[in-house]
Amino acid sequence: MREVNNVTEGKVDILAFGAHADDVEIGMGGTLAKYAEAGKKIVICDLTEAELSSNGSVSIRKREAEKAAKHLGVLERVTLDIPDRGVYLTDETISKVVEVIRQYKPTAVFAPYEQDRHPDHGNASRLVREAYFSAGIKKFNPSSSVHKASHLYFYMINGFHKPHFVVDIENHLEAKLLSLHAYESQFNKGKNGVATPLTDDYIGAVKARERMMGKDAGIRYAEGFFSYNTLILHRDLLGE
Repeated sequence: MREVNNVTEGKVDILAFGAHADDVEIGMGGTLAKYAEAGKKIVICDLTEAELSSNGSVSIRKREAEKAAKHLGVLERVTLDIPDRGVYLTDETISKVVEVIRQYKPTAVFAPYEQDRHPDHGNASRLVREAYFSAGIKKFNPSSSVHKASHLYFYMINGFHKPHFVVDIENHLEAKLLSLHAYESQFNKGKNGVATPLTDDYIGAVKARERMMGKDAGIRYAEGFFSYNTLILHRDLLGE
């Protein structure tokens, strides 16, 4: 894992976890672009190097991931060494994610929603949830300082579910799409590639999902989320 640099040392606003590079962009790229534009400090952590991907390679995926992060305005991207298809709840994996949370001290943590066709996504959801809790326990790995993030949210990757809330991304949809197109090895079959669900106009399907998510809320494009904690309204019920 890369060390904290001077830009992101200490507290960040958002720490978004994905099992593989491109998970975060698929689920919440527009939201990250929106908050980055507002001046928030954002870090992405990919749990694996996605070494088992049908197309591309680890080195290609890393270059694409850095390019995608720049489109979104993300300050830093880190990658853990958890094996691809080995995202399981173990003392070791929980400790690795806990250390990232304690290192960056985020206000909000994001992870994949647990209902997803890819087992790694559901496992990543459960792993981050465990680490989110354990990061605030003083006697858990006491060699590092505890940190209790204020919020834990979950984003959708492959599924379409009724969310707890949505974020309006109409003005940031283009940044999201640019970040996805950065993953040429994944979303374009290419000359020597193999067909996968990602090469079958997956980006178009994601755009259509965000359109439907927005339409359901009375706006054009939105990304949907689930909250681990009970949400508190800071404005009255009429939004005034």
